[in-house]
Amino acid sequence: MYKRKLGPLIISLARQYPVLTITGPRQSGKTTLCRQAFPSKSYVNLENPDTRRLAAEDPRGFLASIPDGAILDEIQRAPQLSSYLQEVVDSERRNGLFILTGSQQFEVMTRISQSLAGRTAVLKLLPLSLEELPRNLQSMSLNRLMLSGFYPRLHKEKLEPARFYGDYMETCIERDLRQLVSVKDLSTFERFVRLCAGRGRAPSRVEIRRVTS
Repeated sequence: MYKRKLGPLIISLARQYPVLTITGPRQSGKTTLCRQAFPSKSYVNLENPDTRRLAAEDPRGFLASIPDGAILDEIQRAPQLSSYLQEVVDSERRNGLFILTGSQQFEVMTRISQSLAGRTAVLKLLPLSLEELPRNLQSMSLNRLMLSGFYPRLHKEKLEPARFYGDYMETCIERDLRQLVSVKDLSTFERFVRLCAGRGRAPSRVEIRRVTS
């Protein structure tokens, strides 16, 4: 387990707001952090098709089944819940009732701004920082760290970076990106991602045309 700097802050904010929303890229550690910070909270994974179906078919009944609130993981998978969450938190008037996590920041924030504005604190969790790395990893060379990246699972399970990031990119396209935009040519999109990754600045229009033509 990694000690995240955001840990004490989310506990503090949960005492001040009825809802806490944590966004960030997939596998940055959102679920682990929330379950460590709130071990007594019920945990609901909205990636589960059966759970998601219940939330979609009867959102009021679904929320009534967790009267003490819960960690609702991947909230963007059940976007209709945000309006019903507003009803619950306005009725209950209890802080720290729901902890929401979401990997699709744009989708999550659109819903939150519409339904839960003023009722939730919003935080973003990124992969590990240098300070959050355990000491045995801090001794790695900078080049090796840059090549491996800072995703917690990669280091915890000693995964091969090339395989990890290949699978990660495929997951992001299939689960996240295609819910936001239509990606018709995956190979062109992959070339575009590599172009962005290989630059220390935003690519020019000429460079983009070169990889997409």
